[in-house]
Amino acid sequence: MNAPSSPSGAARTDGSPVRIGALVPLGRPGWIEAGRHLLAGMELAVREVNDAGGIVGKPVELVVRDTAADPQRAATAVDELERLGVAAVAGEYHSVVARAAAARADALGVPFLCSSAVLDSLTERPTEWVARLAPAQSHGWQVYADFLLDAGHRHIALAAQPSVYWASGARILRDHLAPRGGTVVEFDMNALTPAALCDALVDHRATALLLLVGHPEPAVSIVKAVRHDRRLAEVLIGAPAGQPEFAEWATSLGGDSAAIPFLRYLPERLGPLGARVETALRERLAEAPSFVAFEGYDTIIALAAVLRSRGTERPRIAESWPSVEVEGTRGQIRFSRVPGIGVWQWAWAPVQVVDRDPAAPDRFRILHSG
Repeated sequence: MNAPSSPSGAARTDGSPVRIGALVPLGRPGWIEAGRHLLAGMELAVREVNDAGGIVGKPVELVVRDTAADPQRAATAVDELERLGVAAVAGEYHSVVARAAAARADALGVPFLCSSAVLDSLTERPTEWVARLAPAQSHGWQVYADFLLDAGHRHIALAAQPSVYWASGARILRDHLAPRGGTVVEFDMNALTPAALCDALVDHRATALLLLVGHPEPAVSIVKAVRHDRRLAEVLIGAPAGQPEFAEWATSLGGDSAAIPFLRYLPERLGPLGARVETALRERLAEAPSFVAFEGYDTIIALAAVLRSRGTERPRIAESWPSVEVEGTRGQIRFSRVPGIGVWQWAWAPVQVVDRDPAAPDRFRILHSG
């Protein structure tokens, strides 16, 4: 384990707040709606922790930094938070951004609990400093591939943009589908218009098109083009990265937003804690909370359990990941080492494939669980 670069994470004896750095995308080109939900979950949990007496009588204080989906901005934020003396850093939604934050946290010796990013390789090497709540991409996207196979889809097309995250997802799908008789063809959406993509889908006889692209564009334009092309009436559109989870998707696409399966990290039914938190989050957000809001809440609950049992010294926090056992909104949270993943991992949060119901796009249908 790397030694911390400064004593700023030392135990507090002066009654000052226990500070936790929060990385969230609140500005463009980040997914602002995801950031808003992530922060709402974290803020709710902080309020409840403080209402219950804080950390050994000291209040928890969130120090929020907007990453705006910029990896360099996230790394700089970790530097600043380390100097401010935070006990730990938490949050982030975008995988490439979380990877930059994790690398910097590892280098500085700052514990980082990643809330929502799924890229398997958050760090170049195994580290004690980083843990993660969200399921790894290789786990979730294999569940999605099984859903496609169970639904009879063997000829899969990917509308993709260049990105480490999208490339990783494409590789997971190929590796899982090929031994089971599936074929995957990839189209570069930096080189094709939505209309040209429609022609290519007809030529390749794809039965499913997966969106491995940014939102709102080009995702919205692609969905509209495919949905209004009569030749592609039977083609399934899918979005494994979860874009349809948020209300902005339904607002942008209207009736075209439905029947597009995506990954969501919630159980089929919430337990008593999850149901109570859902009600509180709905009031805070003035809309139905996404799974990202639950991830934010669970992040703070897990960190609070560590801080109460081990104190606020950074090395003690990093050493405690394997001893965490706390009830979260979506199940009992424990961290372990998973082969191929260099951070402490909750294995696993519940995984569902769901879509928006065509009869009521604000309602979700569970299509598959894994």
